[in-house]
This record gives sequence, C-alpha cells and structure tokens, in this order.
Amino acid sequence: RTRYIQTELGFHERLFVAVLTSKATLNTLAVAVNKTVAHHFPRLLYFTGLRSAKVPHGMVLVAHGDERPIWLMYETMNYIHQHFGSDYDWFYVMQDDTYAQAEQIKALVTHLSINQDVYLGRAEEFIGGDEQARYCHGGFGYLLSRSLLLKLHPHLDSCRNEILSVRPDEWLGRCIIDFLGITCVSQLQGQHYHTYELAKNTEPEKEEEEEFQAALAVHPVSDMTLMYRLHKHFLHCMYASPVGISLCSLFAQMQIRNLTALTPAGEAGLTWPVGINAPFLPKSRFEVISWDYFTEQHLFSCPDGSPKCELSGASKADISEIIELNGYRRFDPTRGMEYTLDLLLEAVTQKGHSHVLAKRVSLVRPLSKVEIIPMPYVTEATRVQLVLPLTVQDLDFVANFLDMFAMNTLDTHDNALLTLLFIYHPYDAQRVGQVDVFAGVKAMVGELEKRYADVKIPWISVKTEVPSQVKLMDIVSKKHPVDTLFFLASVWTEINMEFLGGCRMNTISNWQVFFPVHFQEFNPALVYRGEQTASSSTDFLRDGHFDRHSFAEACFYNSDYMTARTKLAADILDRDEVLESMEVFDVFLHYSGLHLFRAVEPGLVQKYALRSCNPRLSEELYHRCVLSNLEGLASRSHLAMALFEQEQANST
Repeated sequence: RTRYIQTELGFHERLFVAVLTSKATLNTLAVAVNKTVAHHFPRLLYFTGLRSAKVPHGMVLVAHGDERPIWLMYETMNYIHQHFGSDYDWFYVMQDDTYAQAEQIKALVTHLSINQDVYLGRAEEFIGGDEQARYCHGGFGYLLSRSLLLKLHPHLDSCRNEILSVRPDEWLGRCIIDFLGITCVSQLQGQHYHTYELAKNTEPEKEEEEEFQAALAVHPVSDMTLMYRLHKHFLHCMYASPVGISLCSLFAQMQIRNLTALTPAGEAGLTWPVGINAPFLPKSRFEVISWDYFTEQHLFSCPDGSPKCELSGASKADISEIIELNGYRRFDPTRGMEYTLDLLLEAVTQKGHSHVLAKRVSLVRPLSKVEIIPMPYVTEATRVQLVLPLTVQDLDFVANFLDMFAMNTLDTHDNALLTLLFIYHPYDAQRVGQVDVFAGVKAMVGELEKRYADVKIPWISVKTEVPSQVKLMDIVSKKHPVDTLFFLASVWTEINMEFLGGCRMNTISNWQVFFPVHFQEFNPALVYRGEQTASSSTDFLRDGHFDRHSFAEACFYNSDYMTARTKLAADILDRDEVLESMEVFDVFLHYSGLHLFRAVEPGLVQKYALRSCNPRLSEELYHRCVLSNLEGLASRSHLAMALFEQEQANST
C-alpha cells in the first residue's frame, strides 16, 4: 500500500500548517480561517494556550494550558517537532488574523530546495538590534524547512531561559539567529514572499495595488467578515474571472519556457502546447496511435470494425464542441485528445475580392487534473472462494485446472477454497444413474482430497439447457455466507498466487468489484506452425492478446451480489427469461452503486482453446463468444503468414 512504501523509502509529505489562535478568537477568526483556506492545505492544526468549553466542528485543536505568547510559541515548536518533524518537508506558521493564499503557499514550497535551511517570511528589523539581523513577522506567516526545525529543536529550552521578548515572532527569530546564525529572508532561490499590510476600513473589492494582488499573505484581518471578503476576492481574481485564468496560464507558460532553456535539451525540448505533456513516442509500429478521420456526420473508424458509422453519443458531442468541419483525431493517454482540422477560409479584400485559403490546424483537448480517489483499506489475508462452472464441453480441460489449483494454492497453503458447479443437460441428468458424465471429474476430486487430508472440494449439481451465469450464481450465493469473497473462474483459468492476491486487493466490500481481462494465448498451430513453442521469460505475454470480450472471470463479495440481485429481482418481477441475456457483470453495472474495476490482468493467463458458444443464450452473449474465438486465433500478421503459406502450397 502507498503509505507503507512511502515510509520505507523515507518520503515526506510536503507541507504542514500551524495556526496560532487564542481562547478569545477561537470561535471567530480561527473559524473563518478553517472555512476559507484550511481545506486547501494537506494538514492543518490550531494551537492555543487555553481552549474554550466547546471546540468548533471540523478543527483539530492543541491546547498548551498557558496563554503566555512566548510559552505558546515554545510549546508549539516542540509539539510540531515531536509529532510531525519526521513526516513533513515544510512547516508554515501563521496567526488566525492572517489571510494566506493557500494555493500560492503550496506552489511556493514546490519551487524551494529541501536541502537548505529556510526561514522565509516578511523580514523585519529587531528594535535596537543588529542592522543585518531580521526576524519573520508572525502576522504575515513564515515558512520553516524541516532541516532548520531539526537543528533548532535542541536549543529551544536555552532560548526559553535566555531570550527575553514580548513578541513570540521576535523571540523565535532571535533564537534562530543566536543558535543557528540564520536570518529571516523575504526572497530565496528566485522565489518572493509577497505580503500586504491592510489599512483600517479597507475594502478588498476596491484594492487595485499590484502588491495586494500578488500577496501570499494579508494582515491584519480584524474580523470574520473581512476574512470572507478577502477569500472571495482572491478566488474571483484567480479562478472565476477569465482575466485571472488567462494570467495564471500565461504566467505558468512563461515559467515553463524559462526553465526549459536550462534543461539539457534546451529550447528544443519545449513542446506544444506549452504545459501539456509531449506526444507519446512509439518504440515500435505496434505502439503507434492511429488517427481517426471524421466529418460532421460520420466517423471512419468504428468500434465494431466497420469502415463508416454515424457520429453519436459522446463522439458526436466531442466533435461538435470543436468546430463544424472535417479532420482527424486520436486519443493520446499521456496528454489527451488531439485534433488535426482542415479549414477552408475565405479572405475578402476591401474592394470585395475574395480568395479561398486552405489551412490545417492542430488542437489539443488536454486531460483534466487527475484526482486520487480515496479507497477503503483491504488486506491480502482474505479467504477466496473459487467457483468453477463446468459443462460437458469442458471435461478435457478440467484435469489441467485442478493440477494448477493444487500446485499454486494447496501446495503453497494459500487461503483459497474451490467449489465445482456441475451443469447437466436434461438428457444427461436423466441417465446419471447409468452414466454420469462428470464421474471422471468426481474421481479427480476424490484423489485430491486423499492427497490433501484437510481439503474438501464440494460440488453442486444443476440441471439446465441454458447455463445462465446469473442463475448459476444465485444457487452458489445461497450456499455461502454473506461475507464470502467469490472468484468466478472458467475452466481455462490457470490459478496462481499473484492473481489471487490481486483479487483480494482489488475487491472491496460495499465499494468495488473486480472484472479482470485475462490474457488469451493464440492458437499455437497458427503462431508457430510446427516450430517449437517459445518458453523463455522474455516471450511472456507475447503471442496472445487481452480478451476484452470475455466477462467470465469476476471477483466480488457475496453481500454485494445479494444486494444488487435483490434490486434486479424487483425490476424484472417474475420474468426469469431476462436472466438468460445477462451476466454477473450486467447485474453489478445496472443494479449496484459500486465501482466496477475492469482492467487487464497479466497474472491471469489462459491457454488457447476453442470455446463452445451456446446458441440458446442471448444474441449479444453468443456474438461476444464468437468474436472471442475469432480474435483468439492469432494476430493479423500470423493469419496473413498462414494464408500466404497455404496459397504457396496450393500453387505448387
């Protein structure tokens, strides 16, 4: 999990924020800080001498038990070092009568080196002190680096006993100067800490000074209303007004241009558009991202493989938002949707003469900001219940499945169980007393149970002509506890510990179900044509493809299935024939509010086999099965070579 990797590798969080408040202002100014900028900072705590009877909701408060300003500063520095000194790179200290532009503060620390002792803020002279020495004014906030905090901590007790001051910010500044020899600066590594001092009766909406607009921190904020007005003003300037957005974009592009000139590639390394990732560079012809030609009505690269189809849905909305004409488009996962548009422009002179110009332009619709979705914590200790449906057509593959299950789960003592689901055709079910088509499989199960004395492999017998996945799962679901983690497998699945671990980690009760896309190996008769099959590790996942048409494998909790199945039952009432056209995937897709995680799974590999497609199933399910068989034969190059060799043989 991410947080464990971060700890083991010694990574630190970026920024910790401490807000100094008091009992008198905790329910006023501190609340205003919490409602305006607190949620923009990754971690923020409030420090006070004495606390009020009731702490405002949503605020983490640390009370030191003494309202003396110097004592509050001393205890706060000690607390930050003890609890957060090893977790964060930067520490920002502000007062509750300070308005800080949170996003600008966060951007500031990303441009500063963590290997330097930093004491950054609004530099002020000591009264009657050294002309060269400066302390950071507490009202405008100040930034301390982790390295400085670690060096300062051993001297805090000496500073408390030896330095006399009435102002906590002066006391801290004198402590840093006397014991570390570091003075406060307002500019460092090319970054400026801009501040603005508010006059009485200031109206933020009418302030037009450049210093005010560029300020990272504004002080003093006399009341809650002024704090909210400042917040509204800066947000409007930065995000709401087109001018603010344009200025931000231009400023960012200017910074990128300046920094690019200092890179090894120089200005040649600058990509278009500025600030967007460079286009993906394929390493082979198989990685080339193709362009799709389109007009206002049609798309000439269709999902079903047809050469031409009408624009509809999201594709039509996408093209309509660009412009009404024709061109090409492609999706680059590293940057977004790219367009090449052909324009016919009519140029008209002042005398009325016109001329048609043909121009080709390029556009990019960049990917929006990526967000990390918080996920509940799961472990790899959960027991997995494998469910294997079997028909008569699957009998040739059962032995290999059981061998792999025994080798990769029973021999390794993996926390996994197996249940077999024997699907009898009505004709075979009538003759089971004389000839049991699954007798061989039951004998294999008996041998496994003898070899592994503590293992039991139960089976369930079902009679049906149409083996609906949902109906079969209904039977299995009723025979297991609600907290069971199911892995719905197929007879061609090769069970291994790597995938079972992924099944546990990617399936979260009441949150997410997992439908892996297995890797299907091609027909060796077409791929190798009599040559020896490659077996080296470098050829892993080479001669095959990820079968996107198959939804046979799935990982989900029984409780989640039962909840979705109840909603489905209420929707279809007694029309059980509807279930024949559905898979478990459809149940979760349409009747649950869970995340459906559908992703390629390299750990789930299947050998080539020609599947038996049941024509009694719905047209869509039958069509998907046929496509899976066809696309699983071989790649286009292998098929072309096979046809070429066949034609050569016929011609001779």
